[in-house]
Amino acid sequence: MELIKDIRNIAIIAHVDHGKTTLVDQLLKQSGIFRDNEHVDERVMDSNDLERERGITILSKNTSVIYGDTKINIVDTPGHADFGGEVERIMLMVDGVLLLVDAFEGAMPQTRFVLSKALALKKKVLVVVNKIDRPNARPDEVIDEVLDLFIELGADEEQLDFPVIYASARDGYASLTPDIDTIQDGDMRPLFESVLEFMPSVKRDCDAPFQLLVSSLDYDDYVGRIAIGRIERGIVKKGAPAVLCSSKGGQSNVKITRLHTFKGLNRLDVEAAQAGDIVAVSGIEDINIGDTLCHPDCIEPLPFVKIDEPTISMNFLVNDSPFAGQEGKYVTSRNIRERLFKEVQTNVSMRVEETATTDCFKVSGRGELHLSILIETMRRQGFEFAVSRPTVIFKEENGKVLEPMELLYIDVPEEYVGVVMQKLGSRKAELKDMTASSTGGTNLVFRIPARGLIGYRSEFLTDTNGYGILNNMFDGYEPYKGEIKTRERGSIVAHEEGIATTYGLFQAQERGRLFIEPGTSVYAGMIVGEHNKGGDMVCNVCKKKQVTNMRAVGHDDALRLTPPLILSLEQCMEFIADDELLEVTPKSLRLRKRILSKEMRLKMENRQKQ
Repeated sequence: MELIKDIRNIAIIAHVDHGKTTLVDQLLKQSGIFRDNEHVDERVMDSNDLERERGITILSKNTSVIYGDTKINIVDTPGHADFGGEVERIMLMVDGVLLLVDAFEGAMPQTRFVLSKALALKKKVLVVVNKIDRPNARPDEVIDEVLDLFIELGADEEQLDFPVIYASARDGYASLTPDIDTIQDGDMRPLFESVLEFMPSVKRDCDAPFQLLVSSLDYDDYVGRIAIGRIERGIVKKGAPAVLCSSKGGQSNVKITRLHTFKGLNRLDVEAAQAGDIVAVSGIEDINIGDTLCHPDCIEPLPFVKIDEPTISMNFLVNDSPFAGQEGKYVTSRNIRERLFKEVQTNVSMRVEETATTDCFKVSGRGELHLSILIETMRRQGFEFAVSRPTVIFKEENGKVLEPMELLYIDVPEEYVGVVMQKLGSRKAELKDMTASSTGGTNLVFRIPARGLIGYRSEFLTDTNGYGILNNMFDGYEPYKGEIKTRERGSIVAHEEGIATTYGLFQAQERGRLFIEPGTSVYAGMIVGEHNKGGDMVCNVCKKKQVTNMRAVGHDDALRLTPPLILSLEQCMEFIADDELLEVTPKSLRLRKRILSKEMRLKMENRQKQ
């Protein structure tokens, strides 16, 4: 087998929208991976439909480029803290990281999150100041911010001496200096050269018995699970026997039936791969993230990185509304159960638990976005189900109830500071810092219970007229802070099953904000709007105008409806109360009361008061 002369394993980490995936695009294009006449989409690494629509990376992706005699394995990682489990585990596959920082925005909350993980694992860091071509770019100040962040996170002297590259991933050039006028005609060679100079070359012991740690999983309908990881030592051969050491304990004899390495966007079938390379192994049915594949003569399991625990949970239930089964392909508890447990095989920071009833499953994740991506993915795959309001996961230590806390970073124009502080104060938030931001607004840092954030994002955007920027990250557990009232208004609930009419909705819109249009099918107990006051209001939105022979001036004037507020999936999740559910189908999102009958709801309320 011909050995690759040199290998570098690197991850690209950054805050959301600082250009990770665009940078990978340029590295692939300029390394000659694509043919000259080959059409290549933008953000080619974001292969998932949801990633393309939202402009974010959800799953870490593996690729590689050849530069000179060196193979550079690259992992593109998510920037959202909700997908931090993806970032944490891929760190074990790499020896160094490219930390991307926006030349205008500077170090942001997720920059802190991903950098702290890299520094804790002693990874070499190469800082890339991206978007150097932005108006008002301030590279020198940004480097100072990054240095302050390194110091704050406890970097050692060697880590503090980090190299810096200035780049525009969009336009495809990089430089050792920030002088925009002299580098615009360049290319990515300075970045490639810096990777070879500063990123550690893998330590290869090809003569030792092979050992491979599984850091990621993929799935294929034809070959089943595909384990991805770095070969720590030795040479892995196709068809070779191996011992699978489970991260939960236990061992089993297996066979490596297929072996792949990465080249560009493709997986290449190979007969063998050497220590230091990142490979994909298929044909092993029960393999999981954190497991170790070992040579049968030298069984030594490797430790796996501790993944941060989930902080928010929701119940996934079989849909039992009057419209159940009309739009979904997979509707039974068995379908939902299989899909959820399949998810946790590849999504290491998610948990699924069975409950006392077979129709309900408790799903826990790192945040609302983490769970909403699962819900959206399932509905696109044809699943129909209902979900409950997100709730935080409490812990108990020494007889005390502890709840998860979040660090909340807010950048708003000065005129909105008052309303933001007022709203967050009522949600038990504590102001930690307040400074002028580089964008001309005000930076606010709060420490807030995670449950205080549920339902706040849409309220925040309304309060700041869309000008505010909000980011949050997990910040440990603290004793329970007391009750938080997060929703002050009730729901407008449909009285009967039927088709919503203009006349019926016109009568209802005086009482609040509507969520549906005329012609929408509704059922008794379905939520059609938000009440102006606290408490729910039942309304007959299917009511038709009474037909009479009487006519009067203005009697037949057209009824004018205010355009309804059509809620997104995340807005629906934030809106529902504890006694409400969100009905999810491939075609519709419907809000509903958990108990559909008005009489039964009143009886339940009376019992609770007694």
